[in-house]
Amino acid sequence: MRCPKCQFQDDKVVDSRSVKDGAGVRRRRECLNCGHRFTTHESIIYSEIKVIKKDGTPEDFDRDKLRRGIENACYKRQVRQEDIDRAVDEIASAVQRDFEREVPSSEIGKRVMDALLPLDKVAFVRFASVYRDFQAVDSFTKIIREIDTAEEKQ
Repeated sequence: MRCPKCQFQDDKVVDSRSVKDGAGVRRRRECLNCGHRFTTHESIIYSEIKVIKKDGTPEDFDRDKLRRGIENACYKRQVRQEDIDRAVDEIASAVQRDFEREVPSSEIGKRVMDALLPLDKVAFVRFASVYRDFQAVDSFTKIIREIDTAEEKQ
């Protein structure tokens, strides 16, 4: 690891801690040349999964795109960043676990909706409106009825 201060290539690890429920490691390092301390994060590099879009074109699974979609749905809502992080981690892990090479975008959308419903119903409806491509107002009322029906069953 190259020191960010002096660019020297040798360092020693001062402290290591597990992060993200064991899916990563946070390390404090000290440069052996200048003594500067810095932090690095290591995480698992997952196999390359392709997302198959509605039109059949493949694109790389992008964890940041998943996060942006959830954050956009939760914009100006009382949803904690930790809850968003947890949802992204759970969805990304489930996709890696359940699919080997390709996953339909509809499956990711379904999992995002499943994660958003208990977090915030408005965020759920926002995401659903894009994911299901709502074209009319009655689509909104229909999904709201679905939420009400799901709550009654609980």
